[in-house]
Amino acid sequence: MRLAGLAAAALLALLGPAHGQARDTLTVGITQFPATLHPMIDSMAAKTYVLHMARRPLTTYDKDWKLVCLLCVELPTFENGGARRVPLPDGKEGAEVTFRLPADAKWGDGTPVVAKDAILAWEVGKHPRSGVASGEGYRRILKVEARDEKTIVFTNDRVTFSYNDFSQFDLLPDHIERARFEADPETYRRRTAFDTDTTNPALYNGPYRIVAVQPGASIALETNPHWHGAKPHFRRIVVRVVENTAALEANLLSGSIDYVAGELGFTLDQALALEKRQGQRFDFNYVPSLLYEHIDLNQDVPAFKDRRVRQALLHAADREGLVRQLFEGKQPVARAFVNPRDSIFAADTPVYAFDLAKAQALLAEAGYDRVVDGIRQNAAGERLSFEFGTTAGNRIRETVQQVLQSQWRRAGIEVRIRNEPARVYFGETLRQRRFQMAMYAWFSSPESVPRTTLHSESIPTEANGWAGQNQPGIRSAAMDADIDAVERELDPAARKVIWARMQKLYAEEAWVLPLYYRSDPFVVPKWLAGIEPTGHQYYSSLRVEHWRPR
Repeated sequence: MRLAGLAAAALLALLGPAHGQARDTLTVGITQFPATLHPMIDSMAAKTYVLHMARRPLTTYDKDWKLVCLLCVELPTFENGGARRVPLPDGKEGAEVTFRLPADAKWGDGTPVVAKDAILAWEVGKHPRSGVASGEGYRRILKVEARDEKTIVFTNDRVTFSYNDFSQFDLLPDHIERARFEADPETYRRRTAFDTDTTNPALYNGPYRIVAVQPGASIALETNPHWHGAKPHFRRIVVRVVENTAALEANLLSGSIDYVAGELGFTLDQALALEKRQGQRFDFNYVPSLLYEHIDLNQDVPAFKDRRVRQALLHAADREGLVRQLFEGKQPVARAFVNPRDSIFAADTPVYAFDLAKAQALLAEAGYDRVVDGIRQNAAGERLSFEFGTTAGNRIRETVQQVLQSQWRRAGIEVRIRNEPARVYFGETLRQRRFQMAMYAWFSSPESVPRTTLHSESIPTEANGWAGQNQPGIRSAAMDADIDAVERELDPAARKVIWARMQKLYAEEAWVLPLYYRSDPFVVPKWLAGIEPTGHQYYSSLRVEHWRPR
C-alpha cells in the first residue's frame, strides 16, 4: 500500500498539478545565461527572454505581427494625431511622436515610471562610448521632451515607415541609473545597477522582478507588487540554465524543470524525437519564425576578403542534404536574411546549389590552386584553414559544425572547431569580433531594417565601445545606401523593390553564409496554458502574466 502510494505521488509529480490545484512556482529551462542584464547593452536571446518577464518597452509586435502599445495608452499615428511631420532646422522633415505613459505604471520600488526615464535612456543610447548595442536608433532622435510627467515627445531626424515603432526603446529608471551614467559614461556599462545590483526592484516595471541570480545557473523572479497590468498566476518563476540540450531534456523528463522555453530550448531534431516518445505528456507546436541560422565570416580575415572564397564555402556545403537529414524538411535552406514568412521576402533571391566542382574552381581562381596534405593554399603558402565557433553544448549546432567540417574538407578547406559557453561567445567573442567563422542565429521583427547588423556604421570597434551588431564587419556602400533608402520609403510596393535588391546583394556577396530558416519547437506540458508563440524577436515571455495551469 505504501509503495503504491509513493508510485502514485511520483506519477502526479510527472504529470503536473491536477485541474484547479494550487501551484505558485514555475521552473523554466533555457540554454544560455545572459552576459549582462542591462536591456540596452549586448544582444542575446537569453537576456531578452528573461527581461521580457520583468520589463516592458513602449511598443511591441504581438502574436499576429501587429504593432501595439505595451507601456503607452494609445499607439501614436499620423492619422490619430499622436504623430506629425515637422520641419527641422536643416530644412529637412522629421517626425514628432508623442507617447502617453499609463498613469499607474511604476517601477518595482513604487516609483512612478515617468518621462525623465525615457530622457535618460536616450542620453545613454546616443552616447558614442556607452556600449549600447544599437545606438544608431537613439542617435536619430534629435530630442526627447517631457510635456508632463507622463507624456514623452520624441523628435526624430527623419520620417520612416516605422516612425512609431519604439519596441527597442528601453526606459531606464532615472532615480537609479542617472548618477551611475553621469559619473563616467564610458565605463557605465561596467557599473550599471542591472549587473552590480541586479535584484534592486527599482530596475523592473513588468509583471515580475528579479529577486535572485546564481551566475551561470539560474535567475529567480517574483511578482512585482507595483505592476499595473493583469495579475500573474505564478508567484515565482525560476529560469534555470542548462547549456547542454541533452541534459535539458533529462531535466524536463525528471520534473526538475517544468517547461523548456520554445525560443531558447530544444533543437528541432530533439523535439521531433521527443514527440515520438513523450507525445502523451506534452503538446508539440513547431512555429516557423523570423529567425535564421547562419555563419558570419569575419571580413578582416584576408581570405574572406575575396568573394570567390566566400561563395566557394556555400557551393561546397550540401545544405539541402543537411536540413533533410536533420530536420525532416521542417527547416528550409535560407537564401538570405529575410524569412519567407515575411511580406518583404524576395523569392528570386539567388540560391547556391551544392556543387563541389564549382567550389573548387572558384578557389583555384582565387589563387588557392595548390593542395598540400589535402588543404588548399596559395603561392605564398597561405592555407585555407579557419577557426569555426558556436555555442558549446548545443547539440544540433555541434552536429551541423561536424557535417560542414567534413564537407568543406572535401573542397580542400580546413575548419577547426572551437566552441564556448553562450555567455562568453556572445558577451565577448562576437561582441568584440574575436572570431573567424561564427555560427549563431538572428531573430527579427516583421520588416525589420537591418541597419544595426549590415550597415557599415554598425561595426563594433573598441573606439565605439563595441556598439553595433555588424559582427562580420560588412562594408558596402551599396548596402548602406539601400538601408538608408528603404526606411525612408513609405510606399510598401516601392519598399519591396529595395528589399529585393538588398537580398540579392546579400546573397551574391556571401559575407554571411545562410544555413536555414528556423522553426521554434514549443514543447509544453499539458497542464500549462497561456503560452503564445510569436514567431519573431518579441518572445512569448512578454505575455508571461497570462501563463497559468489548466
